[in-house]
Order: sequence, then structure tokens, then C-alpha cells
Amino acid sequence: MQVFQELFPLGEYYNYTFLSCDGCIGLVLQVDINKTRQIVKASDNVPYLRRGAQNLPQDREDKLARLKLEKGIDSFETATVNTDIEVITNSPPILNFMFRVIPSAEPEQWLKKQQLIINEKPTVAGILLFSEEPQALLPKRCGVKVYRYKTTNEEGRRENLADEPITIEGCLYEQIIAAVKKTKEIVEEIPKLESGKLNHIKYPDEVLHEIITNAVLHRDYSILKDVQIRIFDNRVEVESPGNLPGHITIDNILKEQFARNGTIVRLINKFPEAPNKDVGEGLNTAFEAMTRLRLKVPIIEERENSVIIYIRHEQLASVESAIMEYLNNHDTINNRTARDIASVSSESTIKAAFNRLRNQGLIEIVPGTKTATSAWRKVQ
Repeated sequence: MQVFQELFPLGEYYNYTFLSCDGCIGLVLQVDINKTRQIVKASDNVPYLRRGAQNLPQDREDKLARLKLEKGIDSFETATVNTDIEVITNSPPILNFMFRVIPSAEPEQWLKKQQLIINEKPTVAGILLFSEEPQALLPKRCGVKVYRYKTTNEEGRRENLADEPITIEGCLYEQIIAAVKKTKEIVEEIPKLESGKLNHIKYPDEVLHEIITNAVLHRDYSILKDVQIRIFDNRVEVESPGNLPGHITIDNILKEQFARNGTIVRLINKFPEAPNKDVGEGLNTAFEAMTRLRLKVPIIEERENSVIIYIRHEQLASVESAIMEYLNNHDTINNRTARDIASVSSESTIKAAFNRLRNQGLIEIVPGTKTATSAWRKVQ
């Protein structure tokens, strides 16, 4: 325990549990180590990176620099670009922004005040936000690629491509707007057979907007790869380069906040009709919108160097179906559990579903349970 105390002197990011078992001598110490915001060195004073079954020592400066970028301790957005500052002091994006947002200020002075010009060189954040063509200065690391695959296979192949991939470029503000618009256009052309009729796929407006915005703003710009949007017959995949930063994990991503590119996130929020609200609610908004329309919530997957969000063209099972499926594997169900499995927030909606199933002779109240905590079971 002394070793753990030395590694985590503030008592953060870990939990101890002592486990005992009747008939067995001694105790087992279970230690849960959570993902941390900083780099933690092992007892040999070397930080290690876990890759599969390997523990890789990060004992060189270049490895530590890469690790700091991955964890969000450092951000590539603060690096300077070896080009003239006029690419952001006299560009159409900055002139339009200043005219609409800060008409009394001069571009160069304001950009320096915002730390977007350092030592007379524009930063990566400055290039991405206010250069007319950031892709010319930062090739293969700040565009959006859109692919349309006419298949439901797990992976898209060249023979399934409906057209040539679409490349969307420009400053981040214009890029997000164009990427969302083009993705919506393609998705809404996909036919879907429902109740014997051909309809077109349609998502709530905020779903594609929030997920694409999140992918562009929070990606790791040090990685030589564009954001990729892959549109299949049954889903949309949005892949953002870079791992989840800081202490963010798949499990806590909807509850915690951490901005890898804090300057970009803060400043793009100042644009008219900003694509982000800068309150850490983007993905939550998208997930809630899908649930509201009884669509399956997106799935988030973290790969070795990227994060993918899968948006599926699938309806959730009806509330009644979800309840009966649960009772196939469990003895009883209550209102709270039913709300969780059916993705419904209203107690009255679940209560009405219970009553419909009871009227069909499929379920009954468990004898002895009170009205406020009623439990239901399948009729034997």
C-alpha cells in the first residue's frame, strides 16, 4: 500500500477494496486504477504505456512528448507554423469575423492577445480558425473526408463506394457547416423499407451536427489523418483522430469534460451561430435526441489512434418488447429498471406499458409489493 501511496500521493484515481471469503484464510487486496489526467511514473521512475498485453517504457523525450499529446497535457494547437502571419491577419475568415464580432479591434493585435500569434508566427489554432486554406499549411491533418458505401458490411470497400470520396476543406467554422450539410444530404437520400413503404433515413438535426462538431474540435491535430465520415446503408460512422484525452473514458465521456484543444473550443464559440456551445453538452444532446425519437443511441469505440461514433438507422424495440425480453431472463421487473432498459424517462409511460401487458394476460404484479415499488412478473 505504501507503493501505491507514493504513486498517487493525493489519494486520487484509485480505490482499495479488501475481499474476504468464508473458509479461506487471509484477505485479497483489490486495487482499481482509473485513467488519470497526468503521467504517472512507476516505482522505477519510468512511465509505461499499455498496448495490448505489453507495458511499453516511455523513456525517451519523443515518446514522452507523444504521450503528453495523447493525454491532453500538451496540445498541438499551441505549436507555431513556419509561415507569414498575414495568412491569418489579412484572410477572409479573420476579416469577416472581426467585422461581425469585434469591429473596433485590429486583427493582428487581437490575434496576438489571444495567443494565436507567438514570436511573429501563427499557431496551429490560429491557422485552423482563421486561415482561408489551413489544409495547404497543415496537409492531411485538418480536412474532413466523406465516403458513401452502398453496403451494410462491417467495413467499406472500394467496390462498394457509390461515388468518389468527398473532401471538405476550409477554416474549421466553414468546414463544420459544410460537413454537416453534405452528410445530411447523403443520409436523407438513403431509402429504407418500413411497413411496406420506402421512406428516407432522417436523424434529428442536432445528432449529426453535434457529433461531427465534436469530432472536428476535439481531434488530435498532431496526427496525420483527416476526420472521416463513412455513410453506410444502415449507419453513419464518424472517426476522429486521436485517443480520448485526459481522464476521459468510454464510460464517463457523457459525464466528464476535458478539452484537448481548449483555445479552438473557446474561440470558435465566439463566431456568429457558433457550432458549439462550449458547455460540454454536445454528445449528450445527440444521445438524448436519438432516444427521444426511439432510435438506438450511438455507440462509441476507442481504437489505438482514433475514436469512432456509430450512428445506426435502427429503431429501439417497443417498451413492451423490452419489458418482456427482460423478463425472459429475470424473475421480476420494476418501473425504474424498465425505464433504464427501454430508454424512457417517464414513469407514467412505463406504468401504461405494464397495464397493457397485464390486460393481455402476459404479466402480473408480484404479490406483496407496494404500489410505489410494484414489481411485475410473467404470468406462469
